[in-house]
Amino acid sequence: MRHEFRMPDVGEGLTEAEIISWHVAPGDMVAVNQIIVEIETAKAAVELPSPFAGTVGELLAEPGQTVEVGTPIIAIETGAPAAGAAAASEGGTRIGEAGAGRRIPTLVGYGPRQGTVTRRPRRAGAPGSTAPPSRGDQQLGGGGRAQRGSTVPDADHVDARGGLVPLAKPPVRKLARDLGVDLHAVTGSGPGGVITRDDVQAVAAGAAAEPEAVPAPAPVAGGVRREPIRGVRKATAAAMVSSAFTAPHVTEFLAVDVTATMALRDRLRGSRAFAGIKLTPLAFVAKAVCLAARRTPEVNASWDDAAGEIVYYDRMQLGIAAATPRGLIVPKIRDADMLDLLGLATALGELTETARAGRTPPAGLVGGTFTITNVGVFGVDTGTPIVNPGEAAILAVGAIKPTPWVVDGELAVRTVCQLALSFDHRLVDGEQGSRFLADVGALLEDPGIALTW
Repeated sequence: MRHEFRMPDVGEGLTEAEIISWHVAPGDMVAVNQIIVEIETAKAAVELPSPFAGTVGELLAEPGQTVEVGTPIIAIETGAPAAGAAAASEGGTRIGEAGAGRRIPTLVGYGPRQGTVTRRPRRAGAPGSTAPPSRGDQQLGGGGRAQRGSTVPDADHVDARGGLVPLAKPPVRKLARDLGVDLHAVTGSGPGGVITRDDVQAVAAGAAAEPEAVPAPAPVAGGVRREPIRGVRKATAAAMVSSAFTAPHVTEFLAVDVTATMALRDRLRGSRAFAGIKLTPLAFVAKAVCLAARRTPEVNASWDDAAGEIVYYDRMQLGIAAATPRGLIVPKIRDADMLDLLGLATALGELTETARAGRTPPAGLVGGTFTITNVGVFGVDTGTPIVNPGEAAILAVGAIKPTPWVVDGELAVRTVCQLALSFDHRLVDGEQGSRFLADVGALLEDPGIALTW
């Protein structure tokens, strides 16, 4: 029996994912829950396990291809029904098959629905349709799509002309619109007849040459390189544009003498409690943020436009911006305000290591209430960060370095850091934002201040 495994929604309403690499090839034997493919969504890289046991028949998507949720990506040939019965007799129920109580076990976030799916009737006169389908013909599994290899188009794939919708990716469709090319007149040279950029450009060049020869534009010196906007970069861009044009931003700056905090870090590094722990200045900043937020709860809130309410959170879900090979992500330290300095340092180390390895789960990237971005690791003094959507504020931490500083009327060399706080002015007034930033600065200038709060 041939089973097609469809691209699941592994996040919260994600619509597409990119195939990064296959862990299996046609002819390989696979078991239930064996990792078969690595994909990248708009939130993270995820490994998908097989819901079937059998032999890989065909890989239906190539590495680098962006696939919509619900599209078949691999075909697996399973054994005869007797083999399935034998497996059931051993006490196991395969994923996707009904077990005791008619419960269908599925992998997290995806799986077949119980019952049948009714396919919409084909449009009369559509290619491949000679008569109205019978009710029995309308019963299809797997979401109501036509089986692979069928010459009869699904109603979803028939356009307003009554013909098949040309197969082309969104960037290629945009290129065709820009060049005035009708995709129905283009023959695709890609896998499965997919129309490529070269196909569109070839048709456009032929059409332009017919009236009169038009001189081609001079090539750009050194050439150009194009990359599709996808994955983490696509999600980040959408989030930042949404935030920048939705929340009225205010940014305030503060230079802080962190000499005492750095001296405390050196002492703690040599203590038994912090042995083997990577204690960075960011751990002190995170602790200061959590303490200061207790005095200014407005920075740990969100704006619910639909409900007409401001939501204040008892716990802080602290996001830490992390640069990874696939782009910028913001994993969260859950209930950060409940952790002591040692707990924050440990969580930061684990969070950073997981993010750089590209293994942060989608659940670890959502539900933040405040974000810290450390631009100082790049030698940058300060910046104007954009608030993450759904949050009230973000703190940028600049480079920590020796700086001329006035102490008790005398010029001295001190260790100084620049802080920049951006906040949503709908949630945080200027007085509240200023007080919060001043509190964070005071704690970093003299960590002992925390004992007086």
